[in-house]
Parts: sequence; structure tokens; C-alpha cells
Amino acid sequence: MSGKDHAPLSSACVRALNDKIYEKRKAAAQEIEKMVKDFSATKNTLQITKLLKVLGQDFALSQNPNTRKGGLIGLAAIAVALGKESSLYTGDLIHPILACFADSDPLVRYYACESLYNVSKVARGSVLVHFTDIFSVLSKLAADPDQKVRSGSEHLDKLMKDIVTESASFDLVGLMPHLRKKIYSNNTFARQFIISWVSVLDAVPDIDLIVFLPEILDGLFRILEDPNKEIQKMCDTVLNEFLRSIKKDPSRVKFDEMINILITHSQSPDELLQFTAITWIKEFVQLSGRKMLPFASGILTAVLPCLSYDTDSRRNIKETAKAVNFTFMKLVTEGDDKDSFLVEVVGDVMEEEQLDLPSLVDVLTKHLHHTSVATKVSVLRWIYHLYIKIPTKVQTSI
Repeated sequence: MSGKDHAPLSSACVRALNDKIYEKRKAAAQEIEKMVKDFSATKNTLQITKLLKVLGQDFALSQNPNTRKGGLIGLAAIAVALGKESSLYTGDLIHPILACFADSDPLVRYYACESLYNVSKVARGSVLVHFTDIFSVLSKLAADPDQKVRSGSEHLDKLMKDIVTESASFDLVGLMPHLRKKIYSNNTFARQFIISWVSVLDAVPDIDLIVFLPEILDGLFRILEDPNKEIQKMCDTVLNEFLRSIKKDPSRVKFDEMINILITHSQSPDELLQFTAITWIKEFVQLSGRKMLPFASGILTAVLPCLSYDTDSRRNIKETAKAVNFTFMKLVTEGDDKDSFLVEVVGDVMEEEQLDLPSLVDVLTKHLHHTSVATKVSVLRWIYHLYIKIPTKVQTSI
């Protein structure tokens, strides 16, 4: 490489950026920082743009790993020199760095972490325009096979969380497809990464994550059965926070979009997962009331078998299931014996909340043959309750 080919860099700076010794590349970066400060002081944007192109293309995307490392440290030096003005060039600074995260050389990936950290530390909120790309990279780095790379990514991850937390405008809608995809990873580090981000986003006052909960709830419950106790605890804490938010303000909650997810997980052999799902169903029934009637067959499919539990480890599950069963039974009233039952909801919109009796009868019939006396007794009580409250419909269904 000759200095002429890479102006405004001097030939000595080019050689140093290509050197395999870190200290020499660092010295070259200091020269670049001084150069950019001079360009900035004289408002020589043409030279700044030219330098960004040289470092971003000729260096950061070079076939030589040492040259790529030189490009990464050089790009960070430009950002440091520009200070707040780096926000004018975030795309040119960040895109070459992001490309280096796919490098086969772990040292290049590590230096990419360092470079993006230094750029983001200076540019702050300006980097959020590229956040979905950064998030996608971070999620992969969290599971990187190289420990040094994972360590570097943790520092970058913490900085990005700080930037998101302090930001007044964050594109949560744009992030959700990435979050929804990554939440199904089976990798321990990736799951830890996802849970930590869900927790951070939920804690930001200006971010309303509850409205997007149906998109990630299934993934969260899957993480809850992770064999790693620390991840279980993290996920349990996040789910408890969401449930507290739901109880505090049920008006924003899409109960109907989440109840089937809970019904599925309430039939899990994993005790923590089952108890958590049944607990959520209990709260959903209490908070949304008759809106749960169309899901009666699913809810009873989840609840009735739990009434048979007689071990100490599953006592909480049984008691919670009994509470769900008791509350849900009271929702079926004489009004359900009519063709439909209409209620007025927010916005003067009329919504039908009708009991699907044939499906409910199928579930009750099936569980009438259950081995547990407690389950059979509950089924008989249900049949009696239905006969008393909706005799006309019962006679046509049984």
C-alpha cells in the first residue's frame, strides 16, 4: 500500500495501520485523530468523507486481517476526533464495523466490538438509527465461541442499553421482528442476552412493551424451562414484572391473543412452567372476566387435570387451578342461555362473548373418565352448573 493511494493518510500512517503490532496501529490512530480534528476545525468535510471511505472500504473490508484491524481502530479515531459531529457520519462509521462482526478471525471480531463501542460512546443516540442491525450483531456475539469476543460484546451491550434507556425516541416496532426471532434460541448465552434486553426495555418509562407482549410471551415461557437456574430466575423475574404491569393497567392488555399460549404451557410437565402459566390464567380470568368464555374448553383442559395433584411439590399448582375453576364457573350465567351475549367495550364497540358449549361439553365428557375423583367431581359440578344456568342450550348439547 502506498500513501498516495490512500490520501489523506501519510505513507507512514498506512504502514502503521497495517502492522500486526497493536501499539503501532494505535499510534496511527492517534495521528488520524489529530488529522480529523484539524479537518473539523477548518470544516473540511470533503477530506473527512474521503478518509471515511479509505478506512471503511480499503482497510476495514481488506483481505488482510491486520489491515482490517487498522481500519477498525482508525474509524473509532475519526469518531473520537469528531465528537458530537460524528452524528453526521454514523452510517459511514458503523456499516464497515458491522461487516467485521462476521469475520472468521476472533481478534477482528473483538476489535470490531472495541471500535463500535468507541463510536457509540461518542455518537450516543445517533447510532439508534442503526439499532436493529447492532442488536442483531449483539445477539450473535452473546453466543460467540470466543470468550474474549463475548467479553468485548458485554461492554458494548451495556453501553447500548444505557443509550436506549436515555433515548426519548426508540423504534420498538422495528426491533420486535428481531426480538421475536432471537427469543427462540436454545443457546444459554443468547437466552441470557434476550432476557436482559426484555428486562431493560420493559423498565424504560417511555417504552410500552406490554402491547407487544403477545409476540414474545411464548418465547419467554420456553426460556423459563431452561435447565440453567440463573436463566430461569431471570426469566421468572421478567414474567412477574409483566404480570404486575398487567394487573396495574389491564386496559392495554390483549388477553385474547395470549390465553392460548398460557393454556399450552399450563400443560407442561415442568412444574415451574406449569405453575407460572396457571397463575397467569388465574389473573387473566379475574381481570378480563367474560372475555375468556370463548376459551372455556382450553382453560378447563388445562385446569381439570391439575385438580388431581396430591404431591407437595404440585400443591400450589392444584390450589391455583381450583381458584381458576371456581372463578371461571361463576362467569357462566343465565344470560348465556340466549343466542348471544353482548357487552359494551371501550370505544362503544360491541363485542360478542359467547360460550362455545359443544367444545366445553367435549372436554367435560373426556375428563369424566379421568382417574382422579377430584377431577370427576369437578366435572359433575360443571355439568350441574351448566344445567342450572343454561338449561336450553345444555339440552341440545348433551
